[in-house]
Amino acid sequence: MSGFVERPGHVEVEGLTHLHTGKVRDLYATAGGDLVMVASDRVSAYDWVLPTEIPGKGRLLTQLSLWWFERLRDLVPDHVLSDTPPPGAPADWAGRTLVCRNLDMVPVECVARGYLAGSGLAEYRVDRTVCGVPLPEGLTDGSELPEPIFTPATKAAVGDHDENVSFAVVAERLGEKRAAELRDLTLALYSRGREIACERGVILADTKFEFGRGADGGLVLADEVFTPDSSRYWPADEWAPGGPQPSFDKQILRDWLTSPASGWDRAADTPPPELPSDVVERTIERYREIHRRLTGGDSGL
Repeated sequence: MSGFVERPGHVEVEGLTHLHTGKVRDLYATAGGDLVMVASDRVSAYDWVLPTEIPGKGRLLTQLSLWWFERLRDLVPDHVLSDTPPPGAPADWAGRTLVCRNLDMVPVECVARGYLAGSGLAEYRVDRTVCGVPLPEGLTDGSELPEPIFTPATKAAVGDHDENVSFAVVAERLGEKRAAELRDLTLALYSRGREIACERGVILADTKFEFGRGADGGLVLADEVFTPDSSRYWPADEWAPGGPQPSFDKQILRDWLTSPASGWDRAADTPPPELPSDVVERTIERYREIHRRLTGGDSGL
């Protein structure tokens, strides 16, 4: 007996309890209460899980997270206990699995921005602020901010969008002391990541973190860290404010989905189509490239 059988959306593993299947990861609990996070090759865009997977994506992002966790542990503890799959797990889990501490998660997405892009740019264009932080006139798409800013978001229910909020809202919900701790730690981690990326010719434009509380009540870094799914990476030698920047993420497939070639109408309530093989290959190559640039190593994928 293999110890696991295929089920729609996840794999059943003897000794593990399946808790949740997310857009790109499956979550299990061990008998001892630890969590097992398995990163799939699924990819999401525009709130849809696409019908085409990106081969190797789960392993690439897991290995990149582990690389970053090691470089941040002097700033904050993290939830990783092991990257060895539990006994009985399928062979395919190797390289894409993290066994983690079960934390009391903080219900705030902690976002740091050093450049203007995405939802921050949209808000700035309306009132020259991002999450209540005033910014100077004259900034444009891709502009570097005078200094990094903390722009939190409240975690939405499944299927809804996270909502950008001000520091004052976080302080009201969690207390001034905890809110300040989250802000200061978020900016310290972003500063470390930005410095390391810069040394490798990469701009870390923005990123988001998730934190939990450990048994002693202290903050613990959780989920993933500085992956192309949680961070906006740009090649430094191609940075040119004034429009969208080349990026090391899934922008290639987003662009294809919204192009006439896909034949897909985002406004209609119909699932996206299968991705062409060239779009899949170009997308995974962007993930491989950011892994190579940051770690200096070959992912083997």
